[in-house]
Amino acid sequence: MVLLVVDTQRLIVNQNLYEFNKFVSNVKKIIHAARENNIEVIYVRHDDGAGTELTKGTDGFEIYEKFQPMENEKIFDKKVNSAFKGTGLLEYLKNKGEKDIIVVGLQTDYCIDATIKCGFEHGFNVIVPAYANTTVDNKFMPAEQSYKYYNEFMWNGRYAECISVDEIIERMK
Repeated sequence: MVLLVVDTQRLIVNQNLYEFNKFVSNVKKIIHAARENNIEVIYVRHDDGAGTELTKGTDGFEIYEKFQPMENEKIFDKKVNSAFKGTGLLEYLKNKGEKDIIVVGLQTDYCIDATIKCGFEHGFNVIVPAYANTTVDNKFMPAEQSYKYYNEFMWNGRYAECISVDEIIERMK
């Protein structure tokens, strides 16, 4: 079992996110529980490329202060929505023989959705703790509706197992 912390970068972890405080609290709890139970925590960062606010070298690119990686924790950088495409993450997890991946982070309707579906396609058992992913409003639907659509309808039982934070922490033990 590993924990993937996806795109929790300074630029995009902000008050505009649906259930911001609950999200921050839950992700912190999950990271802490993973470390306590010797479950590897792996970070993924999104790079929009040179000339953008979300690119290597900018302050916004760095991991949000409350989720900081420890020195020995791996960070994979990506240029597309899926954490698996062209990052080396897939090969790393396959070489380790990992089967179960817990996915937390941003944003529900972009990189979290792509990472969950691609993880499923690559044969992983994907676990999604409640309110440990979130997003912002888009022109088609409010953030709350996006969150509920993916977590309560689209992923659960199809691509992932969507469970409570307490349940994932219990499983980590």
